[in-house]
Amino acid sequence: MIGRLNHVGVATPSIDEAVKLYRDVLGATSIGEKFKMEEQGVWVCFVDLPNSQIELIEPIDESSTITGFLKNNPLGGQHHICFEVEDLLAARDDMVAKGARVLGEPRIGAHGTPIIFIHPKDMGGMLVELMQTPEAAH
Repeated sequence: MIGRLNHVGVATPSIDEAVKLYRDVLGATSIGEKFKMEEQGVWVCFVDLPNSQIELIEPIDESSTITGFLKNNPLGGQHHICFEVEDLLAARDDMVAKGARVLGEPRIGAHGTPIIFIHPKDMGGMLVELMQTPEAAH
């Protein structure tokens, strides 16, 4: 059912500082511009890797769900892992049929494609994002 690993979401108190780490320490050379996702309460920036991406996520303000994550992990850290699926609605229905809790309704994610999240308690302790495979990947 799952396709390729699209990205690993990393929560950070500062995307600007995280970019320095990925660029200056790890040698990343392709880093996108930071952009605001008001409806999700976050700033986002993608670090391109040869086989995937790192999605840096910073809260816009205290109401962001990422704020709660950072209270427990003040330095930041892995927030979620994202896999592509060919048919998001079919994947959602399959997950529900197997007893997994889907968090909310499908919405548009940072790549401009529909996404859902699966509760960490049903995924071995990890928040899993499923995203519709982007059209450009076909």
